[in-house]
Amino acid sequence: MALDLTIVRASIHPGIGVARVGNSLDDFVVAPEVRHPPPMPRGFLRDSSGALKREAARFRIYGYNATGQVVQEITASNATVEWEVELANSKSAWYQFQIALDVPEAVSAAPSLLRNPNILDRDRLAIRPGLRRISGVGQHGAAYRFDSGTFAGKSVYLGEVRTDDHGRLLVLGGRGVSASVDGTPATTFANNDGWYDDTSDGPVRARVTSNGVSIPVESAWVVVAPPNYGPEMKSVRTMKDLLEDVYVQAGMMSFPGSVSFTEHILPILSRQTSLQWANKGFAAQFGWGGTACADNLEWIAKLSSPGDTWAELRQQVANSFRRYERDGTSPQPWPWLYGDAMDVPPANTPRQHSTLTRTQLRMLEHWAAGRFTNDWDPTVLPPVDLEKTPLSLQPTMLDEAAMDNCLADAFHPGCELTWPMRHATLFRAPFRIREASAGAASTAKYGAQLTQESALSIDGPLYAQTAGDLTRWMAVPWQTDTASCRGGYYAGYGPRYDPYLPTFWPARVPNQVLTEEAYQRAIDPGLGREERISAFAKRESWFRTLGPGGYESQINRMISNFADMGIIESRPGIPGDKDLPPVMQVENRVAPDPAAGAAHAPLEDHIEPFNSENEASLRTFRAIGGSEQ
Repeated sequence: MALDLTIVRASIHPGIGVARVGNSLDDFVVAPEVRHPPPMPRGFLRDSSGALKREAARFRIYGYNATGQVVQEITASNATVEWEVELANSKSAWYQFQIALDVPEAVSAAPSLLRNPNILDRDRLAIRPGLRRISGVGQHGAAYRFDSGTFAGKSVYLGEVRTDDHGRLLVLGGRGVSASVDGTPATTFANNDGWYDDTSDGPVRARVTSNGVSIPVESAWVVVAPPNYGPEMKSVRTMKDLLEDVYVQAGMMSFPGSVSFTEHILPILSRQTSLQWANKGFAAQFGWGGTACADNLEWIAKLSSPGDTWAELRQQVANSFRRYERDGTSPQPWPWLYGDAMDVPPANTPRQHSTLTRTQLRMLEHWAAGRFTNDWDPTVLPPVDLEKTPLSLQPTMLDEAAMDNCLADAFHPGCELTWPMRHATLFRAPFRIREASAGAASTAKYGAQLTQESALSIDGPLYAQTAGDLTRWMAVPWQTDTASCRGGYYAGYGPRYDPYLPTFWPARVPNQVLTEEAYQRAIDPGLGREERISAFAKRESWFRTLGPGGYESQINRMISNFADMGIIESRPGIPGDKDLPPVMQVENRVAPDPAAGAAHAPLEDHIEPFNSENEASLRTFRAIGGSEQ
């Protein structure tokens, strides 16, 4: 039967797009639009001066017929499209992060008090530049910047919108600028009063007219997050995994009719192996030559066989993953990641450590029992280009790619998003945020303290959302959390278990890395084999860029120098060498060139910190109830 080409509705994809901050003035890259993008060229995430490029979230519109089939992508060539985007940052007007409020440990945790509690006019703490509308092809400029919002009277740039050569929407976030009202240094990982940053989130809408007919369009959401310092790594449990579990448990999505080894099991194993480039502990067990290395095709071939021959091996691997009811308090089961209730010294709770989702664990049960499809073929590669993906699959690919490149580990509070994302009440459909009506209250309205009861109540904050609501739970500024969440004994997280494990978010915030110097020695044919292997095994602290000086010195240096941190990139290894992999991921730590910095640094009026000389801003802060201390 021929496809019905009559478009009756349209939808924006991805349903939740992710942009990332960077300090390059104008250079940017587009966020991944497929789940397995190809490796980036060397230096791809830095501009000519060494500054870090922003990552833009690109949104597309697809038209559907009455039976829900994709008819075509709607662009400026076949319709009139007007985009509408709203960004906001309400972190400083919200409550402190102490712990995820949906876990049992929240009852006895420190209270979630207001941030900036002495400020009476809470709206003055929220950066709300309002809506921006854009249409046409190749549009950009001052009119499309989110630069009219203020924090304590100080203008803050949250980003801008553009259109590409086909009229698709590009949303760029801020340039990683964080500052305090009076120049007071940051002192803690999540709740620094008087501070703001330029992350944000908000709805993405569109009006579409084709042949004089208006087509209803399902809206989307955009989140502006911190940089991705490990762009070719994913965590063991991604935000896609978490959301799919939320939807399965809520009846919004079905558990797969058949568990696929390639789609459901292999990614869990492969992601642990990918973390070898960000954590030395993962490198020993899951890295090249390790006992659980997913790059070992012989090992994977055994695990992909559904028969009895390797049934015990499948069972042992499945048993290695943590189950809270069985071995939750032990740091030894996989994954070797901290959990939502992580504390120092270690908390007496299974949520000191992370686990897979219920859906992932159920898939492992099916796999261990031999109830799965052996569809593994190492010669078949996943699509690396959206344009080469069948049209019918493109919307789903966009939705999944955006969330597959976000983390769902250790909501403490997290990298891109945090614990509210595991509540079905937040969504109107899979990958669709429930949007509040216009004019809905969005700043703190639950009194001086947000309790677990209020947070989880039917009139609480886990239902319809306004701009800024998703990111308000995150650390302010984000850099202090990124610089704080490390791994292992060396991070000072209590009694020694392993020097490098457990860890927080190595896929985004690396712990130990293969340096350029070590890489060059590892591939140098003029050196002896043992010397090359030793160089390959060596890892340096990714945080060494922050220099000495102690905790407060380092978190403040992260605020001012976040773009100097190393980006982990793929480089050619040693083909055919059993001791060294054919591809290695190496730290690229290229500091900005001071001679070129003036041309590529953020605009001066966006990077000037609040200080004692900025009397107008200080007067405004005092007027709304703030303190200079």
